[in-house]
Amino acid sequence: MTIAPNKITNRKELLIARAKERVADLKRLQEAGLICTHGDFFPSVHYPPITMYSPITEEELFQSYTLPEDGLLDVYIHIPFCRQRCIFCHYPVQLGERNPEKDQYLDALEKEMDLYMRRLGIDKIKARSILVGGGTPTYLSLEQLDKFLNFFVQRVDLSTCTQFNYDVDPVTLIGEEGRERLRLMRSYGVDRLTIGSQSLNADTLKKMNRHHGVKEILESIENAKEFGYQVNIEFIFGYPGQTLDNWIEVMEHAVSLGTEEIQLYRLKIEAYGDFQGPIKRLSERQPDELPTVEETLMMKQLAIDILNEHGYHENLRRVFTKERKHYSHYADNQCCGLLDQVGFGLTAFSSLRDRFILNTQDFDEYYSMIAAGKMPINRGIVRNQEEQMRWAIILPLKNRTVWKSYFEKVTGGVSLNHVFRNKIENLKSFGLIVEDEQKIELTKLGAFFADEVVQQFHHSDYAPFSRDEYAQGLLYPYNNCEA
Repeated sequence: MTIAPNKITNRKELLIARAKERVADLKRLQEAGLICTHGDFFPSVHYPPITMYSPITEEELFQSYTLPEDGLLDVYIHIPFCRQRCIFCHYPVQLGERNPEKDQYLDALEKEMDLYMRRLGIDKIKARSILVGGGTPTYLSLEQLDKFLNFFVQRVDLSTCTQFNYDVDPVTLIGEEGRERLRLMRSYGVDRLTIGSQSLNADTLKKMNRHHGVKEILESIENAKEFGYQVNIEFIFGYPGQTLDNWIEVMEHAVSLGTEEIQLYRLKIEAYGDFQGPIKRLSERQPDELPTVEETLMMKQLAIDILNEHGYHENLRRVFTKERKHYSHYADNQCCGLLDQVGFGLTAFSSLRDRFILNTQDFDEYYSMIAAGKMPINRGIVRNQEEQMRWAIILPLKNRTVWKSYFEKVTGGVSLNHVFRNKIENLKSFGLIVEDEQKIELTKLGAFFADEVVQQFHHSDYAPFSRDEYAQGLLYPYNNCEA
């Protein structure tokens, strides 16, 4: 059935009108002090933020650490190689084929796993879930991929693993070689893929310096589905050259592809790690190309409404699915369950109950430390009780739910009914969170501004922006910072 043009126009007008409501929310929450005055954001991924850790030794980090009672760990592997650099990327990577260095890196990665297991006193890692990321972790030859997966499964017990994830580049999944790569990964137990689509607009993909077009994305999705993978596709909004109209087209296309999950990322101009991506230079050279903060938030709301209309609802923060069972077990275990996770490779991290460990970001240092028989650690923290309380509310609240009984368990008996009360009551008064006897969680409005809401629980030493970048309203983040 053909839809009359005026119906389409009316629907688009309705979508845009709803999205404009978020601009009004932005202004109101800026005046209250929740959101910084220039409208930028800082992603709340860890607490304290990953750039704010001090140097620490391997001995200090592992002193007093014991494995969980069930012995299970979530496992992350980082493979930092890409065909070419995407403009938005804030990670250190090596570019081009570099096959000899890929071999060197895989050899070091294998040795790092052995060093870690020796430190933990185990012969094999009992995996709860696995994520392999990068970089482009599938940007290995078939022989290199087989080599990696072979030594990996020799060291990791998959019998306890509920999900084996891979972050992938569309180009590595197309053609006969791509199909063979999918077949190979499936034979080792990989069952979920996040395909880095980033856009379905040809011009936007070029501006991102992606080395593929829309055709390759569609082929990679179909190939992955044919081999029985659970498929997640991700998209960046707020990118230079994006408009409300072409973003609506991208989202309408995305919901037609039949993937289990669709994930959204807001473009970050300033680095949130140790490496500043090229996007900052691009935005400075072509400021008129960059959507405004208001347009960027409208894009987010437009995406949410289109996803909801087609049966996709937010399952884990920023990830939309049709069925509750489709989500990243790795992300859920780490950010909601606060369960122990180990990471291997350049820039990888381990989150272990009451401590956080970060690997070096320098390739030469990574290789030399492992060659010397040392774990490639350069920063980390063993959290005190106050830091543990903040960690135990920030991550679960952002991503799903803070269960009061679980908060008490992971903080050594602290009741959430007796801490952070000024912050909690103020957030409730603005309709950003709801609370009952069992739990605290974000409202729809709170979920939209999730990063800023949970930053209310940061210690003032770890606030993402300076004092003068916030209005001094009721939600001024530097007020009531005591636990």
